[in-house]
Amino acid sequence: MRLYSRGQVIFYSFCSALVVFLILFGLGMFGGSGDSPADREPDGAEPFVLNVSPGVISGDVPSIGVALQTYEADEAENITIYDRLNEAVVNITTEVLYHSWFTEPVPSEGTSGSGSIIDTRGYVLTNHHVVENAYKVYLTLADGSQIEGEVIGSDYENDLSVIKFDPEDRELVTIPFGTSKGLKVGQKVLAIGNPFALDRTLTTGIVSGLGRPLKTDTGYIINNMIQTDASINPGNSGGPLINSRGEMIGINTMIYSPSGGSVGVGFAVPIDTAKRVIPDLINYGKVNRGTINIVGIQLFPSLVRYGKLPVTQGVLISRIDPNSPAADAGLRGGEREQAVKSGSTIIYLGGDIIIAIGDKSVTSLSDFYSALEDSRPGDVVPVTVVRGTEKKVIEVELSERRQSY
Repeated sequence: MRLYSRGQVIFYSFCSALVVFLILFGLGMFGGSGDSPADREPDGAEPFVLNVSPGVISGDVPSIGVALQTYEADEAENITIYDRLNEAVVNITTEVLYHSWFTEPVPSEGTSGSGSIIDTRGYVLTNHHVVENAYKVYLTLADGSQIEGEVIGSDYENDLSVIKFDPEDRELVTIPFGTSKGLKVGQKVLAIGNPFALDRTLTTGIVSGLGRPLKTDTGYIINNMIQTDASINPGNSGGPLINSRGEMIGINTMIYSPSGGSVGVGFAVPIDTAKRVIPDLINYGKVNRGTINIVGIQLFPSLVRYGKLPVTQGVLISRIDPNSPAADAGLRGGEREQAVKSGSTIIYLGGDIIIAIGDKSVTSLSDFYSALEDSRPGDVVPVTVVRGTEKKVIEVELSERRQSY
Protein backbone atom coordinates (compact mmCIF):
# COMPACT_ATOMS: atom_id res chain seq x y z
CA MET A 1 0.00 0.00 0.00
CA ARG A 2 1.30 3.47 -0.88
CA LEU A 3 0.20 7.03 -0.32
CA TYR A 4 -0.59 8.92 -3.51
CA SER A 5 -1.36 12.56 -4.22
CA ARG A 6 -3.99 13.52 -6.77
CA GLY A 7 -1.38 14.13 -9.45
CA GLN A 8 0.31 10.76 -8.89
CA VAL A 9 -2.84 8.69 -9.36
CA ILE A 10 -3.75 10.15 -12.76
CA PHE A 11 -1.73 7.51 -14.62
CA TYR A 12 -3.37 4.61 -12.80
CA SER A 13 -6.83 6.01 -13.39
CA PHE A 14 -6.30 6.75 -17.10
CA CYS A 15 -8.09 3.66 -18.40
CA SER A 16 -11.18 4.15 -16.28
CA ALA A 17 -11.22 7.87 -17.08
CA LEU A 18 -11.03 7.09 -20.79
CA VAL A 19 -14.03 4.77 -20.55
CA VAL A 20 -16.01 7.46 -18.70
CA PHE A 21 -15.02 10.04 -21.32
CA LEU A 22 -16.10 7.86 -24.25
CA ILE A 23 -19.44 7.12 -22.65
CA LEU A 24 -20.15 10.75 -21.85
CA PHE A 25 -18.93 11.91 -25.25
CA GLY A 26 -21.35 9.54 -26.88
CA LEU A 27 -24.16 10.98 -24.74
CA GLY A 28 -23.16 14.52 -25.63
CA MET A 29 -22.62 15.59 -22.02
CA PHE A 30 -19.55 17.75 -22.53
CA GLY A 31 -20.19 21.44 -23.17
CA GLY A 32 -18.11 24.25 -24.57
CA SER A 33 -16.36 27.06 -22.75
CA GLY A 34 -14.54 30.31 -23.29
CA ASP A 35 -14.21 33.70 -21.68
CA SER A 36 -11.75 36.50 -21.14
CA PRO A 37 -8.62 36.15 -18.97
CA ALA A 38 -8.47 37.58 -15.45
CA ASP A 39 -6.19 40.34 -14.24
CA ARG A 40 -4.62 40.75 -10.84
CA GLU A 41 -5.93 43.44 -8.53
CA PRO A 42 -4.28 46.83 -9.10
CA ASP A 43 -1.37 47.88 -6.94
CA GLY A 44 -2.37 49.74 -3.81
CA ALA A 45 -5.41 47.56 -3.12
CA GLU A 46 -6.46 47.18 0.49
CA PRO A 47 -4.91 44.15 2.26
CA PHE A 48 -7.14 41.10 2.09
CA VAL A 49 -9.16 40.37 5.21
CA LEU A 50 -10.74 36.94 5.50
CA ASN A 51 -14.47 37.24 6.13
CA VAL A 52 -16.11 34.06 7.40
CA SER A 53 -19.66 33.87 6.11
CA PRO A 54 -22.37 31.80 7.81
CA GLY A 55 -23.19 28.31 6.63
CA VAL A 56 -26.50 26.82 5.56
CA ILE A 57 -29.20 28.07 7.93
CA SER A 58 -31.51 25.41 9.29
CA GLY A 59 -34.81 25.58 7.46
CA ASP A 60 -33.48 27.12 4.24
CA VAL A 61 -35.18 25.56 1.22
CA PRO A 62 -33.28 25.62 -2.09
CA SER A 63 -35.07 26.47 -5.31
CA ILE A 64 -34.96 22.96 -6.73
CA GLY A 65 -38.56 22.97 -7.86
CA VAL A 66 -39.48 19.93 -5.72
CA ALA A 67 -40.76 19.92 -2.16
CA LEU A 68 -38.07 18.58 0.15
CA GLN A 69 -40.79 16.91 2.20
CA THR A 70 -40.86 14.16 -0.43
CA TYR A 71 -37.35 13.08 0.61
CA GLU A 72 -35.91 11.52 3.72
CA ALA A 73 -34.27 13.99 6.11
CA ASP A 74 -30.73 12.94 5.17
CA GLU A 75 -31.54 13.18 1.45
CA ALA A 76 -33.10 16.60 1.89
CA GLU A 77 -29.98 17.79 3.72
CA ASN A 78 -27.74 16.57 0.90
CA ILE A 79 -29.95 18.23 -1.71
CA THR A 80 -30.03 21.52 0.21
CA ILE A 81 -26.27 21.69 0.66
CA TYR A 82 -25.51 20.71 -2.93
CA ASP A 83 -28.03 23.19 -4.34
CA ARG A 84 -26.61 25.99 -2.21
CA LEU A 85 -22.92 25.32 -2.79
CA ASN A 86 -22.21 23.46 -6.03
CA GLU A 87 -21.87 26.71 -8.00
CA ALA A 88 -19.05 27.73 -5.65
CA VAL A 89 -16.92 24.80 -6.85
CA VAL A 90 -14.82 25.30 -9.99
CA ASN A 91 -12.98 22.91 -12.26
CA ILE A 92 -9.29 23.78 -12.60
CA THR A 93 -7.13 22.81 -15.57
CA THR A 94 -3.57 23.87 -16.24
CA GLU A 95 -1.00 24.14 -19.01
CA VAL A 96 2.66 23.51 -18.35
CA LEU A 97 5.73 24.15 -20.49
CA TYR A 98 8.20 21.51 -21.55
CA HIS A 99 11.21 21.95 -23.83
CA SER A 100 11.38 20.33 -27.25
CA TRP A 101 14.48 18.75 -28.82
CA PHE A 102 15.36 22.26 -30.00
CA THR A 103 15.00 23.61 -26.42
CA GLU A 104 11.94 25.59 -27.42
CA PRO A 105 9.21 25.89 -24.75
CA VAL A 106 6.12 23.95 -25.81
CA PRO A 107 2.78 24.21 -23.96
CA SER A 108 1.30 20.93 -22.78
CA GLU A 109 -1.75 19.85 -20.81
CA GLY A 110 -1.01 19.77 -17.09
CA THR A 111 -3.03 18.59 -14.14
CA SER A 112 -6.70 19.07 -13.33
CA GLY A 113 -8.50 19.47 -10.06
CA SER A 114 -11.08 21.43 -8.14
CA GLY A 115 -11.26 24.66 -6.19
CA SER A 116 -13.60 26.60 -3.91
CA ILE A 117 -14.63 30.21 -4.50
CA ILE A 118 -13.99 31.80 -1.11
CA ASP A 119 -14.61 35.47 -1.88
CA THR A 120 -16.87 37.34 -4.29
CA ARG A 121 -13.83 39.23 -5.61
CA GLY A 122 -12.74 36.08 -7.41
CA TYR A 123 -10.44 34.28 -4.97
CA VAL A 124 -10.29 30.49 -5.28
CA LEU A 125 -8.71 28.09 -2.78
CA THR A 126 -7.17 24.87 -4.07
CA ASN A 127 -4.21 22.52 -3.56
CA HIS A 128 -0.71 23.62 -4.48
CA HIS A 129 -0.06 20.38 -6.37
CA VAL A 130 -3.01 21.14 -8.68
CA VAL A 131 -1.35 24.32 -9.99
CA GLU A 132 2.31 23.46 -9.42
CA ASN A 133 4.54 24.46 -12.36
CA ALA A 134 1.50 25.81 -14.22
CA TYR A 135 2.15 28.10 -17.18
CA LYS A 136 -1.55 28.93 -17.45
CA VAL A 137 -4.49 28.20 -15.15
CA TYR A 138 -8.09 27.96 -16.35
CA LEU A 139 -11.22 27.89 -14.21
CA THR A 140 -14.48 26.43 -15.48
CA LEU A 141 -17.43 27.96 -13.65
CA ALA A 142 -20.88 26.50 -13.03
CA ASP A 143 -22.31 28.31 -16.08
CA GLY A 144 -19.79 26.52 -18.31
CA SER A 145 -17.62 29.55 -19.01
CA GLN A 146 -13.86 29.12 -18.83
CA ILE A 147 -11.79 31.97 -17.40
CA GLU A 148 -8.05 32.31 -17.09
CA GLY A 149 -6.86 32.84 -13.54
CA GLU A 150 -3.56 33.60 -11.87
CA VAL A 151 -1.88 31.84 -8.96
CA ILE A 152 -1.22 34.67 -6.52
CA GLY A 153 0.08 32.69 -3.56
CA SER A 154 1.25 29.20 -2.65
CA ASP A 155 2.02 27.40 0.58
CA TYR A 156 3.73 24.19 -0.51
CA GLU A 157 4.24 23.10 3.09
CA ASN A 158 0.47 22.73 3.54
CA ASP A 159 -0.22 22.02 -0.17
CA LEU A 160 -2.45 25.08 -0.56
CA SER A 161 -2.68 27.79 -3.23
CA VAL A 162 -4.94 30.75 -3.96
CA ILE A 163 -5.98 31.68 -7.50
CA LYS A 164 -7.45 35.04 -8.52
CA PHE A 165 -9.77 35.59 -11.48
CA ASP A 166 -11.89 38.51 -12.65
CA PRO A 167 -15.59 37.75 -11.97
CA GLU A 168 -16.63 40.73 -14.14
CA ASP A 169 -20.37 41.24 -13.48
CA ARG A 170 -21.04 37.73 -12.14
CA GLU A 171 -22.61 37.29 -8.73
CA LEU A 172 -20.40 34.56 -7.34
CA VAL A 173 -21.51 31.93 -4.85
CA THR A 174 -18.91 31.36 -2.15
CA ILE A 175 -18.17 28.44 0.17
CA PRO A 176 -18.71 29.42 3.83
CA PHE A 177 -15.95 28.45 6.26
CA GLY A 178 -16.57 26.27 9.28
CA THR A 179 -13.94 25.01 11.70
CA SER A 180 -11.94 21.82 11.92
CA LYS A 181 -11.88 22.04 15.71
CA GLY A 182 -14.19 19.71 17.57
CA LEU A 183 -14.68 17.28 14.69
CA LYS A 184 -15.74 13.78 15.68
CA VAL A 185 -15.12 10.45 14.00
CA GLY A 186 -18.44 9.35 12.59
CA GLN A 187 -19.91 12.75 11.74
CA LYS A 188 -21.28 13.23 8.24
CA VAL A 189 -19.29 14.98 5.53
CA LEU A 190 -19.86 15.78 1.86
CA ALA A 191 -17.33 16.34 -0.92
CA ILE A 192 -18.01 18.35 -4.08
CA GLY A 193 -15.47 18.20 -6.89
CA ASN A 194 -14.66 17.24 -10.44
CA PRO A 195 -13.48 13.60 -10.44
CA PHE A 196 -12.43 12.44 -13.92
CA ALA A 197 -13.64 15.84 -15.25
CA LEU A 198 -17.24 15.08 -14.19
CA ASP A 199 -18.01 18.56 -12.94
CA ARG A 200 -19.59 19.29 -9.55
CA THR A 201 -19.97 15.70 -8.43
CA LEU A 202 -21.29 15.12 -4.90
CA THR A 203 -20.14 12.24 -2.70
CA THR A 204 -20.97 11.65 0.95
CA GLY A 205 -19.41 9.80 3.86
CA ILE A 206 -18.15 10.32 7.37
CA VAL A 207 -15.08 11.54 9.17
CA SER A 208 -13.24 8.24 9.55
CA GLY A 209 -10.11 9.48 11.33
CA LEU A 210 -8.56 12.61 12.79
CA GLY A 211 -5.13 14.02 13.52
CA ARG A 212 -3.33 12.17 10.72
CA PRO A 213 0.19 13.50 10.01
CA LEU A 214 0.93 12.92 6.31
CA LYS A 215 3.94 13.74 4.17
CA THR A 216 3.47 15.69 0.94
CA ASP A 217 5.40 15.24 -2.31
CA THR A 218 7.67 18.08 -1.20
CA GLY A 219 8.65 16.16 1.94
CA TYR A 220 6.81 18.32 4.47
CA ILE A 221 4.41 16.95 7.06
CA ILE A 222 0.86 18.30 7.12
CA ASN A 223 -0.43 17.80 10.63
CA ASN A 224 -3.97 17.00 11.78
CA MET A 225 -5.22 15.84 8.39
CA ILE A 226 -8.88 14.82 8.28
CA GLN A 227 -9.49 11.25 7.11
CA THR A 228 -12.76 10.50 5.32
CA ASP A 229 -14.45 7.64 3.50
CA ALA A 230 -16.34 10.04 1.21
CA SER A 231 -15.34 8.92 -2.28
CA ILE A 232 -12.44 11.06 -3.57
CA ASN A 233 -10.80 10.46 -6.94
CA PRO A 234 -8.43 12.23 -9.36
CA GLY A 235 -9.95 15.64 -10.05
CA ASN A 236 -11.32 16.06 -6.51
CA SER A 237 -8.04 17.58 -5.35
CA GLY A 238 -8.53 21.10 -4.00
CA GLY A 239 -12.30 20.74 -3.62
CA PRO A 240 -14.20 21.32 -0.38
CA LEU A 241 -15.00 18.81 2.36
CA ILE A 242 -18.25 20.06 3.89
CA ASN A 243 -20.09 19.36 7.14
CA SER A 244 -23.86 18.91 7.52
CA ARG A 245 -24.27 22.65 8.21
CA GLY A 246 -22.96 23.45 4.73
CA GLU A 247 -19.59 24.74 5.94
CA MET A 248 -16.18 23.86 4.53
CA ILE A 249 -14.13 21.99 7.14
CA GLY A 250 -11.31 20.77 4.88
CA ILE A 251 -9.66 20.82 1.46
CA ASN A 252 -9.61 17.38 -0.20
CA THR A 253 -5.96 16.64 -0.94
CA MET A 254 -4.90 13.01 -1.31
CA ILE A 255 -6.01 9.40 -1.16
CA TYR A 256 -4.50 6.18 0.12
CA SER A 257 -4.79 3.68 -2.70
CA PRO A 258 -3.00 0.63 -4.10
CA SER A 259 -4.78 0.98 -7.44
CA GLY A 260 -5.04 4.71 -8.09
CA GLY A 261 -8.79 4.86 -7.44
CA SER A 262 -10.77 5.63 -4.32
CA VAL A 263 -10.86 2.81 -1.77
CA GLY A 264 -12.55 4.85 0.91
CA VAL A 265 -9.50 6.43 2.53
CA GLY A 266 -9.08 10.08 1.64
CA PHE A 267 -7.44 13.00 3.41
CA ALA A 268 -8.23 16.70 3.66
CA VAL A 269 -6.20 19.67 4.91
CA PRO A 270 -8.04 21.17 7.93
CA ILE A 271 -9.85 24.41 7.16
CA ASP A 272 -8.32 26.04 10.25
CA THR A 273 -4.91 25.60 8.63
CA ALA A 274 -6.22 27.27 5.46
CA LYS A 275 -7.83 30.16 7.37
CA ARG A 276 -4.49 30.87 9.02
CA VAL A 277 -2.51 31.10 5.77
CA ILE A 278 -5.00 32.51 3.22
CA PRO A 279 -4.52 36.21 4.16
CA ASP A 280 -0.73 35.87 3.81
CA LEU A 281 -1.06 34.10 0.45
CA ILE A 282 -3.27 36.85 -0.92
CA ASN A 283 -1.39 39.80 0.57
CA TYR A 284 2.19 38.56 0.18
CA GLY A 285 2.12 35.52 -2.13
CA LYS A 286 3.62 33.34 0.60
CA VAL A 287 3.27 32.54 4.27
CA ASN A 288 5.44 34.64 6.58
CA ARG A 289 6.74 31.91 8.86
CA GLY A 290 9.54 32.13 11.34
CA THR A 291 12.64 29.96 11.16
CA ILE A 292 16.00 29.29 12.79
CA ASN A 293 18.84 30.13 10.40
CA ILE A 294 20.73 26.86 10.42
CA VAL A 295 21.77 24.09 8.07
CA GLY A 296 20.27 21.14 9.89
CA ILE A 297 21.15 17.48 9.41
CA GLN A 298 18.70 14.81 10.47
CA LEU A 299 20.55 12.20 12.51
CA PHE A 300 21.00 8.76 10.97
CA PRO A 301 22.62 5.60 12.40
CA SER A 302 26.00 5.76 10.64
CA LEU A 303 26.43 9.44 11.54
CA VAL A 304 25.55 8.72 15.16
CA ARG A 305 28.07 5.89 15.29
CA TYR A 306 30.86 7.77 13.51
CA GLY A 307 30.42 10.96 15.55
CA LYS A 308 29.76 9.07 18.80
CA LEU A 309 26.75 11.33 19.28
CA PRO A 310 24.93 11.27 22.61
CA VAL A 311 21.44 10.87 21.04
CA THR A 312 20.11 8.86 18.11
CA GLN A 313 17.32 11.23 17.03
CA GLY A 314 17.24 14.96 16.42
CA VAL A 315 18.58 17.65 14.08
CA LEU A 316 22.30 18.42 14.17
CA ILE A 317 23.22 22.08 13.60
CA SER A 318 25.90 21.59 10.96
CA ARG A 319 26.16 25.30 10.17
CA ILE A 320 24.57 28.46 11.52
CA ASP A 321 24.34 32.00 10.16
CA PRO A 322 26.75 33.90 12.41
CA ASN A 323 24.74 37.11 11.99
CA SER A 324 21.39 35.58 12.84
CA PRO A 325 19.32 35.88 16.04
CA ALA A 326 19.87 32.14 16.53
CA ALA A 327 23.63 32.64 16.77
CA ASP A 328 23.14 35.67 19.02
CA ALA A 329 20.98 33.52 21.31
CA GLY A 330 23.83 31.05 21.74
CA LEU A 331 23.07 28.15 19.40
CA ARG A 332 26.26 26.55 18.09
CA GLY A 333 27.08 25.10 14.70
CA GLY A 334 29.63 22.41 13.83
CA GLU A 335 33.39 22.77 13.48
CA ARG A 336 35.18 22.78 10.13
CA GLU A 337 37.91 20.65 11.70
CA GLN A 338 35.29 17.94 12.24
CA ALA A 339 33.90 17.92 8.69
CA VAL A 340 32.77 14.60 7.22
CA LYS A 341 31.24 13.81 3.85
CA SER A 342 28.04 11.85 3.32
CA GLY A 343 27.40 11.44 -0.40
CA SER A 344 27.59 14.96 -1.79
CA THR A 345 26.82 16.58 1.56
CA ILE A 346 29.49 17.96 3.88
CA ILE A 347 28.50 17.65 7.54
CA TYR A 348 30.21 19.59 10.31
CA LEU A 349 30.16 17.72 13.61
CA GLY A 350 30.39 19.27 17.05
CA GLY A 351 27.29 21.48 16.82
CA ASP A 352 24.21 21.47 19.04
CA ILE A 353 21.59 18.80 18.41
CA ILE A 354 18.01 20.14 18.50
CA ILE A 355 15.64 17.66 20.18
CA ALA A 356 12.64 19.92 20.88
CA ILE A 357 11.13 23.30 19.97
CA GLY A 358 8.64 24.50 22.54
CA ASP A 359 6.66 21.48 23.66
CA LYS A 360 7.12 19.66 20.34
CA SER A 361 9.66 16.88 20.04
CA VAL A 362 12.10 17.14 17.13
CA THR A 363 13.34 13.80 15.82
CA SER A 364 13.62 14.75 12.14
CA LEU A 365 13.77 17.70 9.75
CA SER A 366 10.04 17.28 9.15
CA ASP A 367 9.48 17.69 12.89
CA PHE A 368 11.72 20.77 12.86
CA TYR A 369 9.65 22.52 10.18
CA SER A 370 6.35 21.32 11.63
CA ALA A 371 7.27 22.73 15.05
CA LEU A 372 7.69 26.17 13.45
CA GLU A 373 4.69 25.94 11.10
CA ASP A 374 2.50 28.30 13.16
CA SER A 375 5.28 30.74 14.01
CA ARG A 376 6.06 34.26 12.82
CA PRO A 377 9.35 36.13 12.37
CA GLY A 378 10.18 37.83 15.66
CA ASP A 379 8.55 35.14 17.81
CA VAL A 380 10.75 33.87 20.64
CA VAL A 381 10.67 30.10 21.19
CA PRO A 382 12.46 27.79 23.63
CA VAL A 383 14.80 25.41 21.77
CA THR A 384 16.02 22.33 23.62
CA VAL A 385 19.44 21.14 22.49
CA VAL A 386 21.96 18.52 23.49
CA ARG A 387 25.48 19.94 23.73
CA GLY A 388 28.05 17.28 24.57
CA THR A 389 26.50 15.45 27.51
CA GLU A 390 24.36 18.39 28.66
CA LYS A 391 20.80 19.36 27.80
CA LYS A 392 20.12 23.08 27.44
CA VAL A 393 17.05 25.22 26.74
CA ILE A 394 17.86 28.38 24.76
CA GLU A 395 15.37 31.16 23.95
CA VAL A 396 15.68 31.92 20.23
CA GLU A 397 14.13 34.76 18.23
CA LEU A 398 12.91 33.50 14.87
CA SER A 399 13.97 34.96 11.52
CA GLU A 400 11.99 35.21 8.29
CA ARG A 401 11.90 31.97 6.35
CA ARG A 402 12.81 32.09 2.70
CA GLN A 403 10.39 30.05 0.60
CA SER A 404 12.21 27.79 -1.80
CA TYR A 405 11.98 24.31 -3.24
